[in-house]
Formats: sequence, C-alpha cells, structure tokens
Amino acid sequence: MNLNQTPALFRLDAALNRMAVTFQGMAAHPDEHNCECHWGSAEELAQLKLPDAELDLDLLRRTWQATDWNDHASVLRRILPQLSRALISGLVEPLFGMEEVGRAFARGQWQQWPAEQAAAVREFLNAWWASTLMDADPAVPAHEVLALCAEASATLSPWLHVWEAQTCGVADQHLTEAVAHWEYDLLGDQLPWGGWDNEEEMRTELAAWLIRHAPARLHPGNAPVELLHRIRLLSLAGPARWEDPHWPGHRY
Repeated sequence: MNLNQTPALFRLDAALNRMAVTFQGMAAHPDEHNCECHWGSAEELAQLKLPDAELDLDLLRRTWQATDWNDHASVLRRILPQLSRALISGLVEPLFGMEEVGRAFARGQWQQWPAEQAAAVREFLNAWWASTLMDADPAVPAHEVLALCAEASATLSPWLHVWEAQTCGVADQHLTEAVAHWEYDLLGDQLPWGGWDNEEEMRTELAAWLIRHAPARLHPGNAPVELLHRIRLLSLAGPARWEDPHWPGHRY
C-alpha cells in the first residue's frame, strides 16, 4: 500500500460509513413500479420497497440503469449504500462507461436533496476521486471515475482542480493513461465519454486544462513523446492540426 494514500483511504472509509448511516432505512416509494418484461419481476421490485436488504449485483445494475422510475430519488437513496461500496470495489460494470452511473446519480437530482443527504453523496464522490488519484492500481481507472463524477455533478471544474493539486507520481501516471485513452476523441473535438447536457462545455474545458497542465507532468520518460505531441495538437485547429507532421492519422 502507498503510505501516502493512507489518509485518502481513511477518508473514503469514513465516507462509505456516512453513506450507510445517512441512507439507512431508505426504500423506494410504495407505488413505484417498472416493466416486468424489461426490468424485472414483482418480487425483485418488492425488494426495493424494503430497506437495507442486500441486492444481487444484477438487480443492483438493472436498478441504477433504469431510466423510467417515477421517483428516481427514492430508488437511488435505497441503493446508494450498496452501490457506493460496489463502485469502489470495481463491481459495477456499465455497458459503455462509468458516465452511465454518473447519469443515474444526476437523474436522482441528489444535489437538491436535504443538506445532510446531499453532503453525504458529495463527500463520497470527493473521497473516492481523491483516493483513486493516490492509488497506483485502482479498481476503476481514474479517467472513468472522473467521467462519473463529472456527469453526476454536471461540472468538470472541481474534479480537475483536485487532479491539478495532486502532483505525485501516481497521479501523473493516471494522467498519462487518461490522455492515451482520451486523445482520439479530443483530437476529433469530441468529449471522451457520453455527456448529457453540457457535453461541448466539458470538452472545451478538458482540452484547455490538458493544454495548460499536462505537458509539464507528462514529460519524456513519464509518457511517450508522441503523446505529448497529441496534447500540443489540441491547441491547433483545422488544417493546422491535421496537417501537422505529428498528426496521428486518425479518421472520424
């Protein structure tokens, strides 16, 4: 274990305990329903209306993935203690990317919940993000956690500020891996994950942040030289970008 990560792990553990206490006893609305053909059985629905019982992972997945609950907030509150533990353990496997889970948070409008509940969710997301940046081998890659947090909160800025402040080698390695994952989409002027309402705003902010901060952290020896050129190309537009000698030949 990275000893520098210990405070972050303590914080994450406290955040998980806070989620368990805050949302203990929560249940879906008694009148909540969903399609048996597409979502699940009446018996499974009944489990959501009983508080605290552990759900199997498949039922947990179908519950957070469903977009047609009448009361998304109550359903989300019901599953949050288990969902938060499953997330940090890498047990949540979306079809496309972790941004899908972030949108499930957003559908529940958690930022409008009573202050104690909203604060518990906010601290969980912040603690998980901070711990991920300090973990050399996180269960969920940093770029996936960032996408989830950004979609859950409808903003990218605070998460990038945390990454900017965390300048250890592990955080830099996560940045190298993230850029390698993102560069194809960003060079095509696309957000590297499926955004919701403010996709273009997030794409612009992410690209600008990388142009400002990534080169000094992805120095040769820490990242391939070609990856540094990909970041440089983000500062160019139109023909200047794709006619550059280091244009990677991407087709869109």
